Amino acid sequence: MAEKTLVSYIGAGSNLGARESYINRAVEYLSSNSRIKVDKVSSLFETEPKGGPPQGKFLNCAVKIETSLSPSNLLKFLQETEKNLGRVRTVKNGPRTIDLDILLYGKEKIDYPDLRIPHPEMFNRLFVLIPLLEIEPEIFDKLDILSPYKEKSLKLLAR
Repeated sequence: MAEKTLVSYIGAGSNLGARESYINRAVEYLSSNSRIKVDKVSSLFETEPKGGPPQGKFLNCAVKIETSLSPSNLLKFLQETEKNLGRVRTVKNGPRTIDLDILLYGKEKIDYPDLRIPHPEMFNRLFVLIPLLEIEPEIFDKLDILSPYKEKSLKLLAR
């Protein structure tokens, strides 16, 4: 029997070193996992950092995947990938080689102490919404769990 897979979306960002290379390598790590299939990767968007200490601009993108990993195991894999790509967590919202966040996991709402899905800040961040809508323009209409955020997100995008 085949494993059940869910469509999920990952946000990726980097603002240290060879930013584009870190993002490309993170996508390669995703592809290398036999329980993850990368379907689409958005264009790269350069943005100013939000919060944290003074730091350089980010490159950001969104990645659409299919996965049979549980949300917790996907998070573990993303954190291992960050570590393998040199991410060191010293300052909250500080500069980083790579940042990988689960934005959406199927149609599920998850509220664990270490994981909230939909990602709680994604609807306040153009650097998440623009790449996400590039690869999935109808996402707000496809996922009922997003309907409470649609109006707020569209207003942010219209600015």
